[in-house]
Amino acid sequence: MKHLIVYAHPNPKSFCRAVVDKVLDILEMNGEEATVSNLYEMEFNPVLGHRDFEAIAQGTTLQDVEDEQRLVEWADQITFIYPIWWTGMPAIMKGYIDRVFTYDFAYKMTEHGAEGLLNGKKVKIINTMGTPNEYYEQSGMIEAMKKTSDTGIFNFCGMEVSEHIFLGGIPSSSFEHRLEILENLHKLYQ
Repeated sequence: MKHLIVYAHPNPKSFCRAVVDKVLDILEMNGEEATVSNLYEMEFNPVLGHRDFEAIAQGTTLQDVEDEQRLVEWADQITFIYPIWWTGMPAIMKGYIDRVFTYDFAYKMTEHGAEGLLNGKKVKIINTMGTPNEYYEQSGMIEAMKKTSDTGIFNFCGMEVSEHIFLGGIPSSSFEHRLEILENLHKLYQ
């Protein structure tokens, strides 16, 4: 299986980065191919701007977007790894989705409504959070975040979200708890 990991965290020493490294180790042990789009390291431009719309109007795609779209096409499974900030994804991740998952690449409109074009692709989402899971579960935020990302973005584009896990309370968690989380990630890739 071919895996694309789309990763967004500005701190290379973050727990989010430890998750990326562990997932890469697991995939390597499984003998699977993987590549990482590290949005901050790439300095990916998250702004869907005038040049993007000009390219779309001309039937072309800007090179940075085309490069990422080729990776999305290549991958059987895409894992998005990012922190939750203000009950949502970092702006750079949202900009990646805005610019890469474009009309006629990820979806199109038909006489019957929207049609996803990325059928057969599996998605896993791993989110780290400062807030404990219990708070977001009780307030309905976990389900709201799943609705907007899993349903509103990925299912809309024809992809199947097989896992969406929220790792809450990370800044206040013990080193041992973080190690346990990392060790349990292998269950996602069996």
